Amino acid sequence: MPILTDRSKMEDWIEPDEVPRRIVAYGYAFEHLDKIDLEFHSHVKSQIIMVQSGALSCEMEGGLWIVPPHSAIWIPGGARHTIYASGALKGYSAFIDPDAGPASLHACRAIAITPLLRELLKRAAALPLFYETTDTIIRMQDVLLDELAAATVENLHLPMPRDRRLRKIADRMIEVPAEQLTMNVWASQVELSTRTLSRLILKETGMSFNRWRQQLCVMLAVKWLAAGTTTQQVAGDLGYESVPSFVTMFRNVLGAPPGRYMAERYSRTGLVEK
Repeated sequence: MPILTDRSKMEDWIEPDEVPRRIVAYGYAFEHLDKIDLEFHSHVKSQIIMVQSGALSCEMEGGLWIVPPHSAIWIPGGARHTIYASGALKGYSAFIDPDAGPASLHACRAIAITPLLRELLKRAAALPLFYETTDTIIRMQDVLLDELAAATVENLHLPMPRDRRLRKIADRMIEVPAEQLTMNVWASQVELSTRTLSRLILKETGMSFNRWRQQLCVMLAVKWLAAGTTTQQVAGDLGYESVPSFVTMFRNVLGAPPGRYMAERYSRTGLVEK
């Protein structure tokens, strides 16, 4: 499969489920991506989407994941999902036969990408679409699958409520994160009592209202920081009155202030953008 770019045409895409190989991989390099906003869909094969530069979001029923550079999203075969992305976006993706995928990856999750896993995905994407299943290729794919199984899960997941009233609140928070309304105000806007809102969101997400909002802010912050936005700008865009209050929240959730978290992340993966 050719590398997908801004100049790719629909006929350049071949449905991976129709290719009788246990792993079908490709690269993508969009310099000026207007927008990816796919409808909910699924594949028979499981999918790993690795982001080398840029960022994307993946939503499944019950959850939203942010995928910044040097991370990947794992989507099990048969799972209904949608992808959102815009701007410049580069990386690799692979579709894997469900019977060959790691048993530990039974649910959608964001994972950290090691230098070895990145190179294995790159190597897999360089193969012809209908490659010969030689011993060398099989061994390479086995190592790739082992690396996926051992990958570190990243805390970039936001449980999404199914209740239509809670979803209205969630969608508004995602659309306008700087709008820091109190829970009392949110409850009144969807005609719920504060107590009922608190009970419902805990039941549907496993988080308190404030904890859910913090997790949303952290995910958006990581996405924006990875794109080069300053900590000061991120704090403002999230509605924080001061940078220190934002930094404190970020550190409480992810264990390090924004600058150090991003620096350690890039250092840990050993990946440096060229």
